[in-house]
Amino acid sequence: MRGSLKAYRQVNVESQKAEASPHKVVQLLLGGSIDKLLQAKMAIDSNQVAKKGELLGRTMEIITHLKASLDHDKGGEIAGNLASLYDYLLRRIAEANAAADSTIIDEVIDLLKTVKEGWDAIPAEHHNLKHPA
Repeated sequence: MRGSLKAYRQVNVESQKAEASPHKVVQLLLGGSIDKLLQAKMAIDSNQVAKKGELLGRTMEIITHLKASLDHDKGGEIAGNLASLYDYLLRRIAEANAAADSTIIDEVIDLLKTVKEGWDAIPAEHHNLKHPA
């Protein structure tokens, strides 16, 4: 049953991404990274070392994808600042993984929530622009 639910969620996310605007894709990626980090915290608390590593690795993949999708020509200083933030988050996640430190994960979650709140506040007429515009 658990595998079926996981497969359904994956198909649902993939179909949302296929139909989504670039803005929605970034929202999904930011939300997904926060969800993975929350799951990693639970894995740390229950001493599931392999699960923690898998979840943090997947989060790092998402953040790397977000960083790669930045449009430095259109985004200018904002894109540069986000690239630096994403680099910082990647370093902190690696540190959290090595130390099994959920307080570092809390820091990363808070930063990602701030980015997501800003992204969510972008007016609808700008939703078809690349990340960030």
